[in-house]
Amino acid sequence: MSNTPMAASPLTRAVLEIDEYVSGLGWDQPARLFALVDTAQLRAQEPALAAQLGLEDASESAGLTPIEQDELPSGKPLDDFLGTIAWPDAVAGCALAVERMMLPPSAEAQVPKNLSDAKLAKWVAEHPERQEVRMTVAVLRDGGRESALRLREKDSATEVLTGPDLVPGLADALAATFAD
Repeated sequence: MSNTPMAASPLTRAVLEIDEYVSGLGWDQPARLFALVDTAQLRAQEPALAAQLGLEDASESAGLTPIEQDELPSGKPLDDFLGTIAWPDAVAGCALAVERMMLPPSAEAQVPKNLSDAKLAKWVAEHPERQEVRMTVAVLRDGGRESALRLREKDSATEVLTGPDLVPGLADALAATFAD
């Protein structure tokens, strides 16, 4: 991964790898869900899959390998879908890449009251200060979290913001997929 800092944690590297992959697909993409598996464990337990993913000769033994899951069902709210997920024990974590419109904090006072979700989305989409953002959020079973945010207007790997607490609500929803 050319744009991923080698000193970053395995979770940060996985999030940036997913961000770069999804970025290569362009904008206006559906949400994409990934399982995160321990790379060394994957090589040991599933050598054929590791070979298919190009991991059989990887020099790095520590790390996480993102594996894209089936397409998310269209027409089902994301929170409802996430509530149906149960991961097998071999999955160390998961990540979701999703695009959304956002407004700067200065626009918060302008939001009309009592709008339906559909009308609010339309209002945000038509707001002159709106920005399109791609959020890639990952969580681990052990509680680790990482996020990457990419603005459409600054669509460059050098402009990606990372941090564990950038999208706490989505991180909480992903963490809930590991709850017993």
